[in-house]
Amino acid sequence: MRRSKTISIAEAVNDYIKEMNIGDKLSEVGVLNSWEEIVGKAISSRTTKIYIRDHVLFVHLNSSVVRNELLMLREALREKLNQKAGAEVIKEIVLR
Repeated sequence: MRRSKTISIAEAVNDYIKEMNIGDKLSEVGVLNSWEEIVGKAISSRTTKIYIRDHVLFVHLNSSVVRNELLMLREALREKLNQKAGAEVIKEIVLR
C-alpha cells in the first residue's frame, strides 16, 4: 500500500519525539553531554557526578577549589548551558 503523502525522515523523527513527549529529556541529555565542552577538561575531570532533576542541575565535585570557582561563575555557566541546549533547560545549579 502506498501513501499519497510522503514525509522526510527528519519530519518522522520530530513527529515521534512530539508524540512520545521526550523533547525535554533529549535537551537535558544534550546539556549533560556538553558539560566537558562548556567547562573544560580540568573542571570536568574533577566532576564526580552530574544530573538534572526538575530543571535543577546537580554537580558533585571532588575539589573544593573548583566548587568555589564555579559558585562565582554559576549564572554565566547556566546561561552557556541553556544557550547550548537552545532552550531554558537549567533554571538553577547546585554544587556539592
